[in-house]
Amino acid sequence: MNPVQNFEIFAPKLVDRKEYFSSGHRACQGCGEVLALRHILKALGDDVVVANATGCMEIISSGYPQTAWEVPYVHVAFENAAAAASGVEAALKALRRKGRIADRYVKTIAVAGDGGTADIGLQALSGAMERGHDMIFFCLDNEAYMNTGIQRSSATPYMAATTTSPAGQAIPGQRTQKKNVPEIMVAHRVPYVATACPSYPLDLISKVKKAAAVKGPSYIHVFSMCPTGWRCASEITIKIGRLAVETGVFPLYEVERGKYRLTMEVPEKLRPVGDYLKLQGRFRHLTPSDIEKIQDQVNREWEILLNKVECLQPW
Repeated sequence: MNPVQNFEIFAPKLVDRKEYFSSGHRACQGCGEVLALRHILKALGDDVVVANATGCMEIISSGYPQTAWEVPYVHVAFENAAAAASGVEAALKALRRKGRIADRYVKTIAVAGDGGTADIGLQALSGAMERGHDMIFFCLDNEAYMNTGIQRSSATPYMAATTTSPAGQAIPGQRTQKKNVPEIMVAHRVPYVATACPSYPLDLISKVKKAAAVKGPSYIHVFSMCPTGWRCASEITIKIGRLAVETGVFPLYEVERGKYRLTMEVPEKLRPVGDYLKLQGRFRHLTPSDIEKIQDQVNREWEILLNKVECLQPW
């Protein structure tokens, strides 16, 4: 089943109508992160505490004295989302044990951008996963430091132009490959790891619910389209997310106790990666040979993933 094709049929029954992230925030038009956040919170419901690192979603949602969050929320520094969520999770356990709060299960989540996950917050994230805290970490990956001026991060894709990796005669844009944080989390033996994209909302919601049911650490890497930083039209946000999946640039999969599974149907032969790149101004400097290099990389990574899906067994 392709959930997107059936979204209009199933959404009224499967998706919570209540909004836990209110309108009136300051996000850009077509922001993929906000859309992802709305789906994530709908999947989690009321019993949740959010620790949100500095980043796009904090800047646009919690300018004092206003807030868009309809659930308990704490803003923490750039590198602290996982560490703060670890403390919240431990505190909730202690308070329940001492009878200071009602004895009901409340999920703790940490939310950070790609900078607060792959760069500045990686140490805290690794520690929280290694200690086994009962929490979900969400990386909202828009592939650069967008709210501070579109600077590169270690999650910025190869040859993408940013303000600190400008394409020109000296360099062709970002010079390194995108850091694969989901694989780093799998190496931590986290019980549940997944990739998701708001262009496939039911797939995203299903993965959030799975992660919420895990009593232990989980990690979900959310591909979050950014029209401002990617230099594209805001009305094609959903289209770009689907193209990322259909070209193999960002495959949707989950890893349950080491067992890989693709969660979204893709064409038997992936679409050319150029279909995805040509819609974004950050790649407009690429030559045909540059696109061929990226195509080769995508093909190689896709084959590696398929091999894991076929061969690796759960631990």
